[in-house]
Amino acid sequence: MLVDGDIGEAATAQKVVDAAVQTFGRLDAVVNNAGIFSAKPFTEYSAADFRALVSTNLEGYIFITQFAVKQMLAQKSGGSVTAITSSLVENPIGGLPVSLPMITKGGLEAITRSLASEYSKEHIRFSAVAPGVVDTPLHKNNPKDFLRTLSPMGTISTSEDIASAVVYLTESRHITGEVLHVDGGAHNGKW
Repeated sequence: MLVDGDIGEAATAQKVVDAAVQTFGRLDAVVNNAGIFSAKPFTEYSAADFRALVSTNLEGYIFITQFAVKQMLAQKSGGSVTAITSSLVENPIGGLPVSLPMITKGGLEAITRSLASEYSKEHIRFSAVAPGVVDTPLHKNNPKDFLRTLSPMGTISTSEDIASAVVYLTESRHITGEVLHVDGGAHNGKW
């Protein structure tokens, strides 16, 4: 199903959770995949750029997750929340100026760990997938040879690679607070 709206608004998040419960009868798993990204030197980011990043990447996560956790608590059968972050949080790449987007993606990793502890007794699990370069329209104008240089394996992930990691974390009943890197080893540092 499709629910229209701005994910950075609480009313949209409530509509999404309500639609899921009305359609499926319950809510057991959430994947916070909405996100925006931009690359430019730190001094060129505007206040509007920052507000847009925070609204989509952080507030979108917070609102959806708050309503989803309330539903999961009412169901009393646990659940799973997975965020999509970035391997650049852990290992920035020189020449790739993405400091402001990484504030938001790093925030998702921090809240993932905190919420994993906060809701562990209720068996609501929180994890994250941290992709490197993924073959999506975001990179349609970037040369593939260049993109391959951004991981030590010299590979580009597919959307299926990311989806498989999300499914793994969603179905793994004893994994919480984990950030799973799907980045060809890019998070390991200089290569």
